[in-house]
Amino acid sequence: MQEATSLAKMVNIEKYFGAVQALKKVNIEVRSGEILGLLGDNGAGKSTLIKILAGVFPPDRGEIFFEDKRINFSSPKDARAMGIETVHQALSLVDIMSISRNFFLGREPIRKIGPIHLLDRKKMNEECEKAVTRLGVRVRSPNEFVSILSGGERQAISIGRAMHFKVKLLILDEPLAALSVRETREVLRQVEKARDSGVSVIFITHNVYHVYPVAERFVMLDKGIKIGEVYKKDASPEDIIEIIATGKMSKTLNA
Repeated sequence: MQEATSLAKMVNIEKYFGAVQALKKVNIEVRSGEILGLLGDNGAGKSTLIKILAGVFPPDRGEIFFEDKRINFSSPKDARAMGIETVHQALSLVDIMSISRNFFLGREPIRKIGPIHLLDRKKMNEECEKAVTRLGVRVRSPNEFVSILSGGERQAISIGRAMHFKVKLLILDEPLAALSVRETREVLRQVEKARDSGVSVIFITHNVYHVYPVAERFVMLDKGIKIGEVYKKDASPEDIIEIIATGKMSKTLNA
């Protein structure tokens, strides 16, 4: 089997917040069409690392490569333009806006009437309804408020939105937090659908049991340091938990 090519690579990434060093020479690679689990307790540096990759702020040291090109993002807009999309645990969707407005948020299609530019609500509703139907989310109308949706439906729509806009790398930040068993199963199905369509996924969590069913490879951080990297075929969830708990790799586990 041909080895997957590298999609994104972060090399010797360091980040300081004042006198505090949040990341210390972290190296991480995401390959084409894979789901990578990024694990660690609170304060491990997961969110900081991903915010750098998503263009929220730059690294103080280190290099970032995307599709074999060195990149420097000045904003999340730059990262999205390259095909990197982040679905956050909270605030991914706006409760007081409709499903279709959320679906196109920041990318609304416009129609012109003379010198006036207006939202093309008809196109938004039609495309949103098609996409939501493909996701298996049942809503009466794309004009309904997002507030009526369950947590699992919100995550499914956030993932579907990213796929609709041809994302190449999807970053999921604790996507299963506070979801029911049924909702968890549905979100994991959407994650696998994204992977099967060729999208690479970084799945961030502190709970290995959330990501283990779908990920092929796992990277563990602790206090801003990469402490381990393993393939699923070589490590059980308990092995990974032990690495996180002790802050050390077992000599028998190597990616």
